[in-house]
Parts: sequence; C-alpha cells; structure tokens
Amino acid sequence: MALPLDICIRGDGIVGCTLALLLARERLRVGVVTPPAHTQATEPSTRADVRAYALNRASKKLLEELRCWPAPGLATPVQRMQIQGDRQGEVTFDAAQNHADALAWIVDATALQSQLKEAMRFSPQIEWLSAPQPAALTVVCEGKASTTRDELGVEFETFAYAQHAIAARLTCEKPHGQVARQWFSNGEVLALLPLDGEQGNSVAVVWSVTPEHAAQWAQASESEFCEALQTVSHSSLGALTLCSERVTWPLQKSQANHWVGRHKDLGPWALAGDAAHTVHPLAGQGLNLGLADVAELARLLHAREDWRAVGDAKLLRQYERSRKAGIVTMQTGTDGLQWLFSQSDQMSPSLRNWGMNLVERSGFLKQWMAKRAMNF
Repeated sequence: MALPLDICIRGDGIVGCTLALLLARERLRVGVVTPPAHTQATEPSTRADVRAYALNRASKKLLEELRCWPAPGLATPVQRMQIQGDRQGEVTFDAAQNHADALAWIVDATALQSQLKEAMRFSPQIEWLSAPQPAALTVVCEGKASTTRDELGVEFETFAYAQHAIAARLTCEKPHGQVARQWFSNGEVLALLPLDGEQGNSVAVVWSVTPEHAAQWAQASESEFCEALQTVSHSSLGALTLCSERVTWPLQKSQANHWVGRHKDLGPWALAGDAAHTVHPLAGQGLNLGLADVAELARLLHAREDWRAVGDAKLLRQYERSRKAGIVTMQTGTDGLQWLFSQSDQMSPSLRNWGMNLVERSGFLKQWMAKRAMNF
C-alpha cells in the first residue's frame, strides 16, 4: 500500500514543478496532478507555446540550485534594456553600469518546462497523479483559471484591462545584441525580447493592444503583421519575419482574497503563482512572482519546527503575509504605468515622457530601479 502524500500539488506548470522539486529535496512525498485540459482554456495555447519569460537573478539562482537552468541558447542574458515612450521619452538600463553580468535572462517557456519535468523523473519522492489524492497539504498551482480555487470558494478579484496580449516569435534582419526593447505607443506596449543566445537574431514578441487590434492582427497576413511591428519598433532590428503562430489572450490584474485556509474535505491548502495573483506583463515579472511564492513556501517548510505539520495554520498564514506585500507593490506599479501610458489627453504624453527622461538623467533613481528589477 502506497504511503500517504505529504504534499499534493494541483498543476504541472513551471511553478508547480519547481515547488515539487524544492519539496522533494526536503524528503517530503509529493504528488503532482496534471490539470484537465479545460482548466487551461484561457491560457496561451500549449499546442505551440511561443511564450518566453524574463527571469530575474533570484529565479535564475533558484533554478540553478535545482539543476534546471536551460542551456545557453535557451536562456539569453539581457545586457541592455531600452524603453521608449511616444514623444521622445526614453530610458536605457545597462548591465555593465550596474556591475551585473545581466539585467535579466529571456528563457524559452517550453525549454524550461521540459527541463523541470526531466529532473522530476529522477526524484523518487515525486509521483505523477491523474487525479488529486489526500495529503497533509494541498498547494494549488493551476493558473489563473484554477477550478480547485473555485471549489474552495476563494474569491478571485479580477480587473480586466482593455487590452489583449499577442505573443509570437520573429526572425530579425539584424542581431538583437542582447538588448530587450520596449515601446509605449498610443496606449499599447510592444516588447521584443532577445532569444537564441548572445549572437541570436530572433526575438519573442509580447504586444499588449486593444481587443479590437488583437483581433485585427491575429487575422492579418504575416506580412501585414510584421510590417506593423516594424513600424512600431522603428525598424530597430531591420526586416522582421514571423516564424511561429500568433497567440492572444486577455490581460488582467487579479488576486485571491485568501491564499491559505482549511477545507472540510480537502484539509489545509495554499495557493501559489497565477492561481493566487496575476499582473500586467509590461514589467515581465509574472513568473518571477510565482517562483518567489514557491521558494518562500519551501523555505518556511524547511525551517519549521520538527513538531509542526506541513499544513500548520500559523506557518501557512506566515507564507501568505510574506508574499502578499510584494505582490501588491508590483501590481500597483505595473497598474500605474499601464494607466499612465493609456491616457490620451493633451498633457499626459508630455508629462510621462518628461518623467522617463528625468529617470534617464537621474543616476541614483535609475540605478535603484535597475537593481529592484534585477532583484539585487
């Protein structure tokens, strides 16, 4: 007869798999449940996942400790970040000026997921499950469309932005030079993230546009789509060629009103990653926040007293308090930037671009912002 589980993780995405590996190091018996296909309905298609993640230093260190950091060609270090406004406003961050080896690393989503699942194959503490099983603690990592969260009766407060994201991959005429580029234009945000290593000439696209424009560009021909991107990006990488399908999804800011609790049937539970919170992608911090969630939960479980159970209410409340403050700060910051660049009155463009140029010349403030983004 199989031994009972210590932890049942509902969700086999990057956040759930990372947590499983962290807990397996603690000699805890972990079960990982693959969600039914319908729970992924509002997420980008997994049939051809074109997403890429901007991971900070803390996320890189965490994944390296698990020996799951992707190969160099699949994790491209960002040496410079260029952010341009709509009226000559510009901020540039440089890794060398901040005495860092990189500002961030752009990681292929599929490569990272494969790396984590390959590592899980070699852990006798981890068991794959087709359905949830009883455990001393259930951790929900199913994403923003989590059905378990709904079953628990947790309120998920959501603010829908008047934007959809378009994700794709492009091959560029010019090499990216390890530069992450971002443009704010007419209330929309375009990011071109460097891929395929230091000498690469391909990028991941994340374009936050109105729902109407999302529908338009999803149906446009490849040449029309690339011409539009080339115009918005001021041809900074030369001619662009689409080399993937285009995937769209609605953008939202959300947070669960409770991240931990006890259910009469399920027992102690906790939420992590997008099941607990989401942010606008303009700062590229979504996965970093989810990985920080599971790192903190694993740290608390490691440090708990011998007599304290993994589902101890005090321990879980400590996890919730520890993580909520940082999430609120990030949501407020990204929400404010999104609002500021969506204003179309006569004064707003001048004010926001004046602010960008002020940051560019500020020295100390610019360095502080860079270190916060890098998680120094």
